[in-house]
Amino acid sequence: MADTTTLSAAPPHGAPSSFSSPSPVSALSPVSPLAHEAGRLAAATRASGGAVRLAELPFLTQLDVRLDSKGAAADAVGLALDLPLPVAPNTVVRAGELVGLWLGPDEWLLVGPPGSERDLESRIRAAAGDEPVSVTDVSAQRTTLLVTGPRARDLLAHGCALDLHPRAFGPGRCAQTTLGRTQVVLVARDEPRAGFWVLVRASFAGYLTDWLLDAATEYMAPE
Repeated sequence: MADTTTLSAAPPHGAPSSFSSPSPVSALSPVSPLAHEAGRLAAATRASGGAVRLAELPFLTQLDVRLDSKGAAADAVGLALDLPLPVAPNTVVRAGELVGLWLGPDEWLLVGPPGSERDLESRIRAAAGDEPVSVTDVSAQRTTLLVTGPRARDLLAHGCALDLHPRAFGPGRCAQTTLGRTQVVLVARDEPRAGFWVLVRASFAGYLTDWLLDAATEYMAPE
């Protein structure tokens, strides 16, 4: 977050002396891509009677990590984070509030609580030592939609080509795919009744929200 700054401009000629006292200008609080959609998401959840529940999870830390999965750095980073990097394709590993998503043979996405990106990056780099490693903070690139409820899979299946049956895409699975023609990272969370994370680029978040709300109308009680 930007540091607090202070304006120090000279007062205009003839201005009262009180004008010359500079006022601190606090850094603006961040606004999530879907802050203005919170009311619509909550209304849709109520109208469906809980059949689908929609909400934004803003500002989650997201770090893209690349390294040799068979090298010494992979084990060292796993130990430093207390989270072994998943090696099976399209799988998820979770330890507390930190989640690791397999994106490719040498690429992972680490998702953690808001504000933890610097600590996580420093721990990764320290653990890797001289081994080649790439750590990119992509927290601002995406936001996260939470889709839960008994009809969550049915809702997502309207616009996703993946087989979302629990036998094929059960808890602890993830995939880079499209939803409503939007590129997303889809995560089937492993907690009971926890539903799905939909990680979407901030610039497409509004469009995808409109799509989800439209697709969810069939689960809503008539007015």
